[in-house]
Amino acid sequence: MIEVTPIKIQNETAVGLKVELPDSPAPLVMIVGSRGFVCCGFINMDAAERLGVAVAMVSGVKSFDDVLKAEVKTATTKAQTAGVKTGMKGKDALKLLL
Repeated sequence: MIEVTPIKIQNETAVGLKVELPDSPAPLVMIVGSRGFVCCGFINMDAAERLGVAVAMVSGVKSFDDVLKAEVKTATTKAQTAGVKTGMKGKDALKLLL
């Protein structure tokens, strides 16, 4: 099952994407802004870095709310340039990537 949901952050709207994967205890979850996205650990951060994408990764999440509340574990150089820092909440990282 694939769920696509608008996520309101202040006066901006991001797009939440959640994909239930076969034989996986956790879904793929990401919230996409206009400048980058916050995602779960399913995303290959090395590939995101090589492609020059602004990505903040959180882990242990199963919902959009979890992504917003979780701490950023790592971020690409482009996300760091936008102000994303390891340890900040996903919601704060997303605000920088809207």
